[in-house]
Amino acid sequence: MTFQSNILIHPGLSSSGAQHWQSIWECEYGFTRIEQQEWDKPVCSEWVDTINIAVNEYDPGSVILVGHSSACTAIAYWAKKYSIVIKGALLVGPSDTEADTYPPGTTGFAPVPLIKLPFRSIVVASANDYYVTIDRAKLFADSWGSEFVNIGHAGHINVASGFGHWDTGLELLKQLDV
Repeated sequence: MTFQSNILIHPGLSSSGAQHWQSIWECEYGFTRIEQQEWDKPVCSEWVDTINIAVNEYDPGSVILVGHSSACTAIAYWAKKYSIVIKGALLVGPSDTEADTYPPGTTGFAPVPLIKLPFRSIVVASANDYYVTIDRAKLFADSWGSEFVNIGHAGHINVASGFGHWDTGLELLKQLDV
């Protein structure tokens, strides 16, 4: 599978291990990982600025961001701050940073920005994600102007819930790469 766009991977808290679909895609397709200075106790504003630097290394119109978990919230904050039009974003398993289930130790990720994103996006959510209810994920998608894809009972759409290579995710990414 080949892609026309510059695909930038952005993991959530603690980054993504070697068996995570984001890491597999990075290795298999040559996607670029946005490297944050702090993965375990991040400050949202620092993540936002790092996203901006990474996006601006390319023609923004050629960039697709692929965020997982808390990275989805950081991408929404980035869009709010910079209003840069990119090609699109695949936002997978967005964590509800306002929920009691959200891990402690982060700064500035709440509230989740409920703004229309200035680019095309797809939110992929699971009906039994510990970090976000399906209703909240749908609210995020609606607020962001995103297409919403409920993939059923798929946990947090990570290694722990059985997601390695994740071909369905690649097909969704291809929809943005047009």
